[in-house]
Amino acid sequence: MNYREAMAYMEELQQYGSVMGLESIRELCARLENPQDQLRFVHIAGTNGKGSVLAYVSTVLSAAGYRTGRYLSPAVKEYRERFQIDGRVITQSGLCKYLEQVKAAADAMAAEGLAHPTPFEVETAVAFLYFLDKQCDIVVLETGMGGALDATNVIATTLVAVFTSISMDHIGILGDDIGQIAGTKAGIIKDKCYVISARQKPEVMKVLRQAALARKARFYTADADRAKHVRYGVTKQCFSYDKYKNLEITMAGQFQIENAVLALETLGALGRQGYPVTEDKLRLGMVQTRWPGRFDVIGTKPLFIADGAHNEDASRRLAESIRFYFTNKRIIYIMGMLRDKEYDKVIRNTYELAEHIITVTPPFAGRALHGYELAQAVREYHDHVTVADSIQEAVEIAYLLAGQDKDCVIIAFGSLSYLGELISVVEHRDTIRRDSHGRSEEN
Repeated sequence: MNYREAMAYMEELQQYGSVMGLESIRELCARLENPQDQLRFVHIAGTNGKGSVLAYVSTVLSAAGYRTGRYLSPAVKEYRERFQIDGRVITQSGLCKYLEQVKAAADAMAAEGLAHPTPFEVETAVAFLYFLDKQCDIVVLETGMGGALDATNVIATTLVAVFTSISMDHIGILGDDIGQIAGTKAGIIKDKCYVISARQKPEVMKVLRQAALARKARFYTADADRAKHVRYGVTKQCFSYDKYKNLEITMAGQFQIENAVLALETLGALGRQGYPVTEDKLRLGMVQTRWPGRFDVIGTKPLFIADGAHNEDASRRLAESIRFYFTNKRIIYIMGMLRDKEYDKVIRNTYELAEHIITVTPPFAGRALHGYELAQAVREYHDHVTVADSIQEAVEIAYLLAGQDKDCVIIAFGSLSYLGELISVVEHRDTIRRDSHGRSEEN
């Protein structure tokens, strides 16, 4: 199997969709000799912030010298981002090697009349094989959807179960109300592990505490309100938390203080279980943490930000950050959404802050909401809307609208499925601009 064949195989697997449950992944892993049982995990669930917390925790652990695996979804720029060790993505040949092993086991299951594993189950098994083969000291992974019946929950050796902000998400699949959804996500708690949760709504906190108690797990709250001397910024933010004074992070967004505090408490729990981190390595890892597509500054002159706000809670947080950082600025949006997301709520939470809104169609067959349909929905609230035929065109229109105005900010948000291409377009454009500027100076 070469890389082209590997990608064709993953595309072929899309026919098996997404199926909640652990029966198939357990069978698949058993046929691969249960690689997950020989690894140790930090398992992260929640509605928003999983990727950022994963980035902080794994970057600090790597800085401290632990070989640290990362398993995440979705990828932003390219497929292989899902599988990383110490921040480096799996090689094409490595992916092919482990995928061949998983494919053989999956084919055997299908031949015996068992349900064929889904794409996410196949990817999860690939991750376990990769991390075990490379002798990772610890693996940080985020759930795909939910918790209890998510394929990642086949693991049994969780050191810390982490809960980011939990809100209404995948209603009808994870539950019909916030309590049921919290209960589903609480399914990642394992016997006697540590549980670290961001401060939640009272009904969510009650569910998480009860689940931890039932598992004899130790429960801790990471309360961002305890962060002191907070200094916000788009390129750098500082805060103090407990014994750590003037910690610096470079990820923007007010919500990143909450994510960073959750990561600090998680790292503290790991330290009590044999994974200590010195303060200098912790500071180094926190300041080095990057996470593409999360209130991510991808361009300047004008300021250009990409953010994966694709649901109600994330869009509310995005709007809060826009109001906080960019008061009295001209704001231009680029929006791209999936059809099965709460796009009307995202629009309602954000529209009034924009001078102009450009809509695009994400490259996600079947689930993508066409830019024209999104524009029709936006026009229910906003008069200045343009449909772009491509992501490239959306970027060009945004720059034209911004002109030379230093007080203009372009913000692209919605589905992560289109932000990777958009980031590449902006970076390429900036490279050309810098090169041409350099040549003009030479002349």
